[in-house]
Amino acid sequence: MPWVFLFLFALFCAPLQAVTIPGITSGASSDKNAATAQEPDLAQKKAAYAALADVLENDTSRKELIDQLRQAAATPPAEQVPKITPPEVIEQKTVLENVTDVSRHYGEQFSSRFAQLWRNITGSPHKPFNPQTFTTALIHFLLLAALVFAVYGVLRLCALPLYRKMGQWGRRKNRERNNWLQLPSMIVGAFIIDLLLLAFTLFIGQMLSDNLNAGSRTIAFQQSLFLNAFALIEFFKAILRLVFCPRVAELRPFNTQDDVARYWNLRLSALSSLIGYGLIVAVPIISNQINVQVGALANVAIMLVITLWALRLIFRNKQDITRSLQQLADHSLPFFSLFIRAFALVWHWVASAYFIVLFFFSLFDPGNSLKFMMGATVRSLAIISIAAFASGILSRWIAKTITLSPETQRNYPELQKRLNGWISASLKFARFLVVCVAIMMLLSAWGLFDFWQWLHYGAGEKTVDILIRIALILFFSAVGWTVLASLIENRLASDIHGRPLPSARTRTLLTLFRNALAVVISTITVMIVLSEIGVNIAPLLAGAGALGLAISFGAQTLVKDIITGIFIQFENGMNTGDLVTIGPLTGTVERMSIRSVGVRQDTGAYHIIPWSSITTFANFVRGIGSVVANYDVDRQEDTDKANQALKDAVAELMEQEAIRGLIIGEPSFAGLVGLTNTAFTLRVSFTTLPLKQWTVRFALDTQVKKHFDRAGIRAPVQTYQMLPVSGATPEGQPPPQEPTI
Repeated sequence: MPWVFLFLFALFCAPLQAVTIPGITSGASSDKNAATAQEPDLAQKKAAYAALADVLENDTSRKELIDQLRQAAATPPAEQVPKITPPEVIEQKTVLENVTDVSRHYGEQFSSRFAQLWRNITGSPHKPFNPQTFTTALIHFLLLAALVFAVYGVLRLCALPLYRKMGQWGRRKNRERNNWLQLPSMIVGAFIIDLLLLAFTLFIGQMLSDNLNAGSRTIAFQQSLFLNAFALIEFFKAILRLVFCPRVAELRPFNTQDDVARYWNLRLSALSSLIGYGLIVAVPIISNQINVQVGALANVAIMLVITLWALRLIFRNKQDITRSLQQLADHSLPFFSLFIRAFALVWHWVASAYFIVLFFFSLFDPGNSLKFMMGATVRSLAIISIAAFASGILSRWIAKTITLSPETQRNYPELQKRLNGWISASLKFARFLVVCVAIMMLLSAWGLFDFWQWLHYGAGEKTVDILIRIALILFFSAVGWTVLASLIENRLASDIHGRPLPSARTRTLLTLFRNALAVVISTITVMIVLSEIGVNIAPLLAGAGALGLAISFGAQTLVKDIITGIFIQFENGMNTGDLVTIGPLTGTVERMSIRSVGVRQDTGAYHIIPWSSITTFANFVRGIGSVVANYDVDRQEDTDKANQALKDAVAELMEQEAIRGLIIGEPSFAGLVGLTNTAFTLRVSFTTLPLKQWTVRFALDTQVKKHFDRAGIRAPVQTYQMLPVSGATPEGQPPPQEPTI
């Protein structure tokens, strides 16, 4: 029976083993024909069924089989072997291939547009012309146009006195208060009133159209075309009046002469009327009432005339406009002057490109070309105006400075300068962002760049996030540096209550700490900013470490100077103005840097001594000065008399107020401190203020000389003894009995 159980177990577990063996799974699952060929025959199946029946009849074997099946069911399935698929190979195109593809794409679009235009001219079906219908529609159309133009002309004529009063008031307020906001507000207000008059005229025109269409849908459609063209063209003319303002010179934003303003307003208005009414009104009506071929030819003829007229107008006035733009640049802020001068060099090419693009657009899509060009133009003018206004405000703010109170300036000397510097840099960066955003929005207005898509998805969102984080990093770095540097400078300055300036040691240490703090903050800020923009700073840190190690080996003496100087400053070894002795040099400290100390001798020689070369030094300005005065007196003088004369000299010295203020405590008399063959020495000592010991000593010498002379105290004199030499005594002169003084 055990062999039957083993056979059944192998039969049930064979598929599991095939699945769990790596490398065999794919082959076993894919080779289905081989598995089918190994299927047992009928006799083998019957033997297996009989063996299974025998197992099930035996209670013990049946129980073991059930346990084995439950154990197999509880065993977790083996993990499948992952299928390795090679990455998809993407063909990388060269720059030349990309340029070729783009050129081919736009070339095909261009040729297809020309083919469609040619089909419209040559292959469109002929439509019969009905003179009576055309005349009726033309009468109703002209009647509506005349009424609309009359209403709009009357309204603008009535508003003309109001415009003059607004201009005069704005000019007067501008001169009186020297405020540049009054006049621009009046100019914008006049433009808004002009738009309101246009909206009211369109409302009247729509009411007239409802009553003058004779119940014909064709006439109503033609009148709606006129109203749309009227709204679009008059809106553009309102912008022209905003710029040139030919009738009210007080509301003119630019310093333009009256004849020049009328010249350009008249020609640009005529040009816009010809474009608008020709493309939006005349061409659709001709195509609908006469023929599509005639409408296409009329479109080409109108746009050709407009383009040639515009190009002639541009190049005829090229020099005058360039000169006017340069004069405007001379009277503008430096920031705007740069853009105006650049525009003065290329404006004629920009204007020519504008009308050429309009020409081709109108040929390919007469219905939508003018709307697109007018919409893009209006958006461009609005973007440029808003950007110029924002940049002008920022430029005026940049020119202004913050003035702190005198007390704050005294306590924090560099704070005002530092704040003005940070604010100026921030405003300049904001102005740069305004220019960048304006350029991207201009490209978006002309369909060359989807600014909003870029801003909300992909690189734009990431760029904005990086800029915000960099701005926060720079802001907190600037705030931290300003606060710490101001606190250090407050310690370096005297306050309003006359707090004395800190010592030279303190000034040196604080200056050193401020410079080190600037280097640390700048380095950390640069590293964090580079990390934010995606630069791997690990190689920079490794390179900086290697460079620092190389510099440290090459500049050991410099490092030693710096470290020694720092410790001398921390120990308060010397300060500027101290009298010191460094080696063989004695002089006054005039300068202390991080690397060396400058000492000037009393001869005027100036010595620069590196800190590392100083092993020992003496400082005469540390707490007190000392005078130890020794006076030699002839040995034959009376000691008590000499002591009394010295005490009298000291007493008279102490009575002098100027000298008494330099002496600390009382003098100390040591009495007789030395004895030789010819003299004895008296000593008196003083404790004085620093650097005042020489003044006291000189005054004391003067008094001692006076009192010793008064008391007849003699100073020791040099003596010598003449001894006889044998055989050298002159005749008639006896030898000396005692030495001669």
